[in-house]
Amino acid sequence: MINFIIILLISFLSGFLLGQFFVQKRQEKIEKETEENLQAKKIEAENLIKEAREKSVLIIDEAKKEREKILTEVLQKEERVNHRERFLDEREITLIEREKNLTEKIKDIEEKSKNLEEKERFLEESLEKISGFTKEEALKILFEKIEKENENEILTRIIKIKQKGDEILNQEIRNILYESLPRYARSVVSEITTTTVSLPNEEMKGRIIGKEGRNIKHFENLTGVEIIIDETPDLVILSSFDPVRRETARLALEKLIKDGRINPATIEEKIQEAKEEINRVIEEAGKNASYELGIFDLPPEIMVLMGSLKFRYSYGQNVLQHSIEVATFSRMIAEELGLDTAVAKKAGFLHDIGKSATHALEGNHLEIGIKILERYNIEEKVILAMRSHHETYPFAIPEAYIVLTADIISSHRLGARRETTEIYLQRLQDLERIASSFEGVEKSFAISGGRELRVFVTADKVSDLEIYKLAKEIAQKIEKELKYPGEIKVVVVRENRAVEYAR
Repeated sequence: MINFIIILLISFLSGFLLGQFFVQKRQEKIEKETEENLQAKKIEAENLIKEAREKSVLIIDEAKKEREKILTEVLQKEERVNHRERFLDEREITLIEREKNLTEKIKDIEEKSKNLEEKERFLEESLEKISGFTKEEALKILFEKIEKENENEILTRIIKIKQKGDEILNQEIRNILYESLPRYARSVVSEITTTTVSLPNEEMKGRIIGKEGRNIKHFENLTGVEIIIDETPDLVILSSFDPVRRETARLALEKLIKDGRINPATIEEKIQEAKEEINRVIEEAGKNASYELGIFDLPPEIMVLMGSLKFRYSYGQNVLQHSIEVATFSRMIAEELGLDTAVAKKAGFLHDIGKSATHALEGNHLEIGIKILERYNIEEKVILAMRSHHETYPFAIPEAYIVLTADIISSHRLGARRETTEIYLQRLQDLERIASSFEGVEKSFAISGGRELRVFVTADKVSDLEIYKLAKEIAQKIEKELKYPGEIKVVVVRENRAVEYAR
């Protein structure tokens, strides 16, 4: 029994010691692996630090090179400016000396001319005393004698003078024409209210029209642009006074032609894509214009509004291009006068911003523009400078005179504006404004050159019976408020749509 207990104790001790041995070995292995991992992490960290140092050195070197490059450019520009100033100073000295010499010469010539007149007068008086004839009597006798002796020669001279006079007159007429022709800008409305779209083949016209004209009607209803399909081969015309609508329709139609599938569903899809693309174009146009002028602190909303002027015209003149011109002229004039070029340039650029919202807000473009600039916290001096360009506000600062002058220069340069077109476009905008003033009207489009007004109403606000009454009321209001040739067709459209999803 005792032996058994002793054997049991020995076995237990052996097992315990053996377990301790394995635990110690495992612990040593774990410690070794941990040490190896720590060593690897340390090496990896050192490599990362080394790599970061190398990259930082490269970045610092590149920054130094860029700094040196910029410094060199600045020094070169400064040298050019200094050179130009020296040149201008030398030229000013030369001009002053030249002016002084010219003044002395003019004075000398005036004195000599005066002496000659006195001598001529003395000679005439002496001759009259000697001959016994007055100057007029002597000239009459002399001319009669010369005319009699040289009658044929005088006749020949008269013919030559007449021919030479005709040549001079013809040259003067040509000069007048050369001066006048560039000022002529045709006020043909179709030139700025239509866009042509090329077709791959004649078959595409039929696909655009669709069965019983459903495609073309759906396209016109969604865009407010009329599609004119005539006998011109491989070509259709898009007609609308609104350039944004017309450009949207052009992009959508080109997308449909490229896709090949033309039906109401794809028409809606492509029109939506075209609208998104036009929005990007507008945003890009505003950015490009402001960056071109070196104006970098405008809010994004202002840039979008300015970009929309790319598709707006005033008296046939593109408003965005006009704004860039006014900004450029304002800057140059301000430089010459030593005034604030930044304020003048920005005010010139933003002076017509109200025209981007005249179709959506009540009031004239100047008042709308002032409200927009105030809303987006544009500097007060800029607003004071732009608000007087129609002389409706007092000139609060000198830059206001500059913006007015620059606006006149841009607006009245040769061939800049076409008043007939502006009157026509204003009439079309008034048609849409009158229609949109009625309750329940969702959207309205003036098409067919203003001969038709297509009005879309909300189905849940206007019933089928009420559309006839609405059409009559719109027509009566047009007759009361507008003057126009011929007649205007008012079409009120009420559309119901049922949508359900199969799941």
